Amino acid sequence: MTTSAYSAISRQSGLLNEIRVVANNIANSATTGYRSEGVIFSEYVKSAPGQESLSLARGNIRNTSLEQGNLNQTNGQLDLALEGDGFFMIETPNGNRLTRAGNFSSNAAGDLVTPDGYRVLDAGQAPVFIPGDAESISFGADGTFSADGRQLGQIGIFQPLEGTTIKREDGVMFSTEGEVEPAENAKLLQGFLEGSNVNAIHQMSRMIEIQRAYEMGQSFLTSEDERVRNAIENLMK
Repeated sequence: MTTSAYSAISRQSGLLNEIRVVANNIANSATTGYRSEGVIFSEYVKSAPGQESLSLARGNIRNTSLEQGNLNQTNGQLDLALEGDGFFMIETPNGNRLTRAGNFSSNAAGDLVTPDGYRVLDAGQAPVFIPGDAESISFGADGTFSADGRQLGQIGIFQPLEGTTIKREDGVMFSTEGEVEPAENAKLLQGFLEGSNVNAIHQMSRMIEIQRAYEMGQSFLTSEDERVRNAIENLMK
């Protein structure tokens, strides 16, 4: 296989990976708290004395956009959204995780939970309890909440420490390798949900661009294959 063919194949692999990422973004354009992903391409160049250098493209690094999504009013007592930086913290079987999806509810035990049943944690990283007989639940901008006028606690709003990276584990869940701290600049909104930050029109345009680039690459590989076959046939005559 020629050097140019190796380069083209590596580029095709990266484009195929980006197609999957963009398709997933489009599919989650209406998912509460979803964060858009992108693919970062890098170049790997290998050279040796007396040989032609080989350039390979890699598109396997994913980048998550943390831009604010649209805030949609629902008037639900347990629908919560964050304005600014910060995440809610939830308890999962694999450890505590961060999320921007605030479509919560109360389970039979009175715990505030996600749609998957994971418990939401307070500022001290303990489960948030909502009395089952409470008629009115109120959340303040700083996360403090009360039931029928009686203050109960403060829902946790966290952010990773500076320099700490977060890793997407699920559509709306993230893990962090380091410690977290209270998000001082975040504002909690009750009766709102933060939508996906995916720009559907931009993602559709990007999908078309990637598909065209992929088709051009396939056309080049087909032409290169025919050229090599013809060269071999001519040598064998």
